[in-house]
Amino acid sequence: MSERDFFLSHLGQTTPFPFLVEVERAEGIYIYDKQGKAYMDMISGVAVNNIGHRHPKVISALKNQIDKYLHVMVYGEFIQDSQQLLVKELLEVLPDSLDGVYVVNSGTEAIEAALKLAKRVTGRTELISFRGSYHGSTHGSMSVSGNEVKKQAFRPLLPDVQFLQLNQQVDLERITEKTAGVILETIQGDAGVRRPSVTFMKALRQRCDEVGALLILDEIQCGMGRTGKLFAFEHFDIVPDILTLGKALGGGMPIGALVSSQKRLMEFTHAPMLGHITTFGGHPVICAAAAAAVQVLKSEIEWKDLEVKAQRFEERFNQHPEIVEIRRVGMMFAFDMVSAERVERVVSRCMEKGLITFWFLSHPYSFRLSPPLTITEDELNLAADLILQAIEETRID
Repeated sequence: MSERDFFLSHLGQTTPFPFLVEVERAEGIYIYDKQGKAYMDMISGVAVNNIGHRHPKVISALKNQIDKYLHVMVYGEFIQDSQQLLVKELLEVLPDSLDGVYVVNSGTEAIEAALKLAKRVTGRTELISFRGSYHGSTHGSMSVSGNEVKKQAFRPLLPDVQFLQLNQQVDLERITEKTAGVILETIQGDAGVRRPSVTFMKALRQRCDEVGALLILDEIQCGMGRTGKLFAFEHFDIVPDILTLGKALGGGMPIGALVSSQKRLMEFTHAPMLGHITTFGGHPVICAAAAAAVQVLKSEIEWKDLEVKAQRFEERFNQHPEIVEIRRVGMMFAFDMVSAERVERVVSRCMEKGLITFWFLSHPYSFRLSPPLTITEDELNLAADLILQAIEETRID
């Protein structure tokens, strides 16, 4: 049985049509298959490898930690150096009000914990989210995600969840004294890179303050430098009550983080005790990688240069007749085309040409790009050439 046949026959699948690239190794912006073909990873493993594949500082941190110890105890009992270092690195760049970090296994676990924390702190049950949102595929995170088509097969989901429309300030009146938490992707990712207005975000912050609801910002995809700032909420001059992180935080390793005030996080310690627990959350090896990744983002990324490169890359597509619209925040791109079928042809041809792009879950008329923040201008120009060739080669007159 071939490796592909084994993969399809015995590993759980997510779609009927996986890419089926047999990975041999990865380095920088490239993934190499077992035949030696190189692929430019222009989605960073879907917003994970913001500092590229196998960054030397991440690899060094992993090796150093592996030589000391692996898992030693469930989260929250033992003091472990790599956990401490990761949290110290984060606290250096977080607002003072966000002085507590609970390290978990994944983004969706961070969302689950955030929803629990909002209910626990406020004593309320109602949760409010936004149409088009994506927060994960576990039960609670799916409940507050806005794609109804993806949710129908799994109902009933969590009760007492409402959905508002992004950038509609009149909808904010539906946030009331019954609302425990309002959850929002700071930049909506899988809806096709949708950016709320500054006015809307400030009004949302104000409304939550007025009624005592907690504002939860999900930066699992848009955080850790993806938007041109370390945290996307910095674009709006607001601070959330709860912040969720994941994906790129781990430098290529699986991690999530629930960030809030330490006072709020302490609510998990009583009534009941062990209000949120995790066996592998805060794994020392993962935390070592994450601490190194945060250090790299803080010390090696030139944010102004990054924005210039992103603008120049976008300009390569601005006047293209088949690109209906481009939405961009930092190095987070959505390219709209006339149909989902057109997008599918372009994505497939890009893969044939050695460039990885992808669809959006909730916006099939777009393809996404989220390249490593370490990408060079020459590499961006090559990527633009390949994408433009793929568009031209798949055009049907």
